[in-house]
Amino acid sequence: MKTNSLPLMMTIAVVGIVGFVAGRVSSPNSPPDGASAQLTENPNDRRAGAESSRSSGPASLREQRANRGASPENLARLTAILRSEDPMNRNRALFAFIDRLGPADFEAAADHFRGLGLTDSRMGEYALLLSAWAKMDPLAALAFSKSHPDDRFASETVLATWASSDPDAALRWAQTTHEGSGPNPHLVGVIRGIAETNPEWAAKLLVEMPPGNERFEALNGVVPQLLARGADVARAWIEGLTDDSLRDAAMKRLASDLAAADPAATAAWLQANPGEAAERRLDDVYGKWAGLDQKAAVDSLSSLPAGENRSNALSGVVGTLAKSDPAAALSMLDRFSGDVTEPVLKSFLWYSLESDPGLAVSQISRIEDDTRRDWWYGHALKSWRDRDAAAANAWIKENPLSQPVLDQLAPQPDTPR
Repeated sequence: MKTNSLPLMMTIAVVGIVGFVAGRVSSPNSPPDGASAQLTENPNDRRAGAESSRSSGPASLREQRANRGASPENLARLTAILRSEDPMNRNRALFAFIDRLGPADFEAAADHFRGLGLTDSRMGEYALLLSAWAKMDPLAALAFSKSHPDDRFASETVLATWASSDPDAALRWAQTTHEGSGPNPHLVGVIRGIAETNPEWAAKLLVEMPPGNERFEALNGVVPQLLARGADVARAWIEGLTDDSLRDAAMKRLASDLAAADPAATAAWLQANPGEAAERRLDDVYGKWAGLDQKAAVDSLSSLPAGENRSNALSGVVGTLAKSDPAAALSMLDRFSGDVTEPVLKSFLWYSLESDPGLAVSQISRIEDDTRRDWWYGHALKSWRDRDAAAANAWIKENPLSQPVLDQLAPQPDTPR
């Protein structure tokens, strides 16, 4: 039950806050609070700006923003904001900074932001800036994203923001801008934005997309919004899909969301709809179930007929137990020995190796394939030796190992310099 993270999944969480945040940061009359203002401008500038605004009106205020918002001084302030260690002050200050930007300022601010490094921790803040720009001038924001083709996050965030407020215009742009006959990547952000207020329309657009990664990415924006209408609504939509690949992908996506809240119902739903989704997700569902109610998960596992579903469920239970109690996980392997497949063993090994390497290594012999068994011995023993060389070397000395494993464990010659 080894879990891999997906970089684009961060986009889904960001899009969920875009509508609320962008409305605030793009409002020309929203004043920065005290803490934020201290990081973005000095009190004298603020008082002078207020006097100028009262005497000259909104047009003058926009000119001030265009002249001051992306000045070298303010870009230096942006650097200071993003390097602040206090998340509350950093967010307040960033709101205030973005509130001061005029339409002509965003490109310099976005370029400066990119230049500071787009780390995982900064992606949400980057989305605030992009969303505010999209609210003010979506075409300029899209032109910027097009000039950085490596930054799909930017284009998807801009399109999602635009589609959440003007879906017809965003969809028209996406459809007329795309060239070629392949999947339209612009639809990913548009569908996510539309899904916030009209998940049924977003789902229809999703179904009309040709197969490809773009459709699966858009799916990640639709399923949570359908789920917000109710689990029954989401399940009914998925069960009505006629495209098998899309149906399986949607089932896997929904099962991940449902498992934490109701693993028993999720397991029953997957088993009632056999296919790739059930095979791929029962592991995860039973793993989460074991973490919430171990007895109920094991009782359910025991009731399953022998076969792939039972082995997948066992993999999830074993993996969860192995994280905290490798001995209990081993007992499960012995209790359901007839259902132990190589994926079940891998689940045990991945999660028990760190906390009890000796116990983990003792079970590698269960792997039937010689090549994979040798790989696991080499991997596990090197990992164990890095942490406790004496114990690992003692085990190696006392247990016969194949020559390929011994070759893996042999000291490597120094790399020439």
